[in-house]
Amino acid sequence: VAIMFRTVSQAFRGLHCSSVPLSARMFNKGADNRSLADRVAVVTGSTKGIGFAIARRLAQDGAHVVISSRKQQNVDQAVATLQGEGLSVTGTVCHVGKAEDRECLVAKALEHSGGVDFLVCVAGVNPLVGSTLGASEQIWDKILDVNVKSPALLLSQLLPHMEQRKGGSVILVSSIAAYLPLPKLGVYNTSKTALLGLCKSLAVELAPKGIRVNCLVPGIIKTDFSQVEKTMPYLQPDMNELYGLQRFGEPEECAGIVSFLCSPAASYITGENIAVAGFSPKL
Repeated sequence: VAIMFRTVSQAFRGLHCSSVPLSARMFNKGADNRSLADRVAVVTGSTKGIGFAIARRLAQDGAHVVISSRKQQNVDQAVATLQGEGLSVTGTVCHVGKAEDRECLVAKALEHSGGVDFLVCVAGVNPLVGSTLGASEQIWDKILDVNVKSPALLLSQLLPHMEQRKGGSVILVSSIAAYLPLPKLGVYNTSKTALLGLCKSLAVELAPKGIRVNCLVPGIIKTDFSQVEKTMPYLQPDMNELYGLQRFGEPEECAGIVSFLCSPAASYITGENIAVAGFSPKL
């Protein structure tokens, strides 16, 4: 146990050892702590829903954002929409489960200024609605590969470029299903729970490098992925009893916290799993 705590202490000491002191970054006179100007963000699964809202908000706050998803048509449409709003964005096709696509995404991000500051992992899949123990090995592999393994592999590819930029931030996107498992989504629930642990582990591991890792835990958000109003209407009465705001969330309500977690204002926050769910059932 003593060895374990020494290791954790040494890891988090890295948050105080970056080349630019936290106090200098946070309290530099004239600095706008909300600005992400001159920063580069990579957002996976960002042509629709929560990912698109996050990409838009980061770009609105000054970052250059590289968006991605599996279909070229969706990438083109999202890029055109955001560029039409005067925002600095580029995009590329990326199936995060494919190594060659991840390499292309990294290369695209480096085109802007040779580095990356933020990684937001939104991309996820759920090909099964049914019994957890009835899921095939192929289903387990697909969900865990995309939802859990791919964020770690993508981060490993981006890490050298994030280290050079100093003060990077990573946000994994989990789900309230990690705390409150949804019926017949057992494998998906499990993958989202694994992200909570991945966040904690990476936060300790990357603290000496000055890179913070946090996890966004959305509640039931109105997106094409969840299709809550069509596929889960039975949840509304239960949500009214469980959640204080008594409604489903909007993608934009997840975007502000991500921008905050990327900003200097959150420079002392790492390893946190932050619920945006109207009310969190966890302690």
